[in-house]
Amino acid sequence: MLTPKEQIKIICKGVHQCVNQEELLVKLKKSYDKKEPLTIKLGLDPSAPDIHLGHAVVLRKIRQMQELGHQAVIIIGDFTGKIGDPTGKSKGRIALTDEKVKENAHTYCEQIFKILDKEKTIVRFNSDWLAKLTFEDIIKLAATSTVARMLEREDFKNRYKNSVPIGLHEFLYPLMQAYDSVEVKADIELGGTDQTFNILMGRTLQKAMGVEQQIALFMPILEGIDGVEKMSKSLGNYIGISEPAEIMFKKVMEVPDNLIMKYFELATDEHPNEIDKVQEELSNGTNPRDIKFRLAKVITSLYHTEDELQKAISYYEMAFSKKAIPHDIPILLLEDEKDILRDIISKLIEMDYVKSKSEFIRLIKQGGIQINGEKIEEDELNRVLINEDVIKIGKKKFIKINK
Repeated sequence: MLTPKEQIKIICKGVHQCVNQEELLVKLKKSYDKKEPLTIKLGLDPSAPDIHLGHAVVLRKIRQMQELGHQAVIIIGDFTGKIGDPTGKSKGRIALTDEKVKENAHTYCEQIFKILDKEKTIVRFNSDWLAKLTFEDIIKLAATSTVARMLEREDFKNRYKNSVPIGLHEFLYPLMQAYDSVEVKADIELGGTDQTFNILMGRTLQKAMGVEQQIALFMPILEGIDGVEKMSKSLGNYIGISEPAEIMFKKVMEVPDNLIMKYFELATDEHPNEIDKVQEELSNGTNPRDIKFRLAKVITSLYHTEDELQKAISYYEMAFSKKAIPHDIPILLLEDEKDILRDIISKLIEMDYVKSKSEFIRLIKQGGIQINGEKIEEDELNRVLINEDVIKIGKKKFIKINK
């Protein structure tokens, strides 16, 4: 195990805020001396189970701490998910059914272990303890905070100011999430900067209930490949951790140059010393594209095999560097021999090749759709696709038909 000071350097890499670092050092020294791992808590809201690199920022930080010898406790908010956290929205979130919570939780678990060390991770459901609280317990829990404190939370404050209703049950959400920290005796809790209120409530409740306070680590929000907005699937600026290697590699290469270092810090497990070297290379005039190529290799290798990575590199170099049709491109399997070009538009939308049918038609009109190197006209939408047809969509996307 590394010394506490060496551990802090890794733990605080890329962190927006640590509350507080002096307490963290004390915890790390105690852990080091007793050879006992710290308990790292992460609560997951089971309402949106598709994980992209923005979500993975926190998971990667936990993985780094696991490699330092610490233990992660992932808390699936199946009980709190039934209540719904407004999380900055103008109105309360719709509560989830038991079936939907379980379905989403299963999907989450499948994805988080692409990042976390399964041997050093415990997955728990907060219904195991929250569902057992009596009404008396809940009253005592509510007594640890005040309405004034709850209205410090930005979304509550704005809704109150604008006369938007706030249900009493919504005030219980941050208290229940805080109670999770008491239950698992969390030493560290992580979250994005948008979770500041809830995570600090965990520290407050632990102190009120005689439990050693957790350290709060807040990770920055990662912008998407547009370089402007927070990474989001709905905005189409995301890099999904389950996407094919060639798509992931290509998307990382689209990251704006000014975000290269932020992606190195938040989306990789590179040591801080290595990241300092990358910054020095950029400062000394190294072509940002070369640094970005290295970034794409590092990120893609975190989620794919070496063979998949090499195919992704080959695909990118052939498609975008040499302007040729690559050898290894995604396959679209069609079952009907009579499938025509129009029939596959919906599939291309599902695969994120185009955003809509109208975009596909617009690309055709602009000469941006090719089959086997030949531009397609709008009157060719009824063209029958044959086995091994290679469709080029826009400047950089290819797909091969397989029947």
